[in-house]
Amino acid sequence: MTELFLSVSLLLLVTMTAGLIRVVIGPTPADRMMAAQLLGTSSIGALLLLAPALGVPALVDVALIFALLSAVSVAAFTRRRVGSDRAATETQQWTR
Repeated sequence: MTELFLSVSLLLLVTMTAGLIRVVIGPTPADRMMAAQLLGTSSIGALLLLAPALGVPALVDVALIFALLSAVSVAAFTRRRVGSDRAATETQQWTR
């Protein structure tokens, strides 16, 4: 079972690499945020798989902290994005 956990963790690390590339070259901020969410979700999954495989139960706690930080980052991005959209709309109204 340990080999299975380690191989699936390796697969998740490969998807994290693909997500990191998307963060760097993403054409829109939404694409970049979705890739950042992929990084967060994949890292949580990898940590949860590595905890029993390596026999380090503290990795579960680290995964929980990553889950909380991921949720906060989405809320911050959404709030920032909505604020910038409102500012752009107000600017367009004043220039007409």
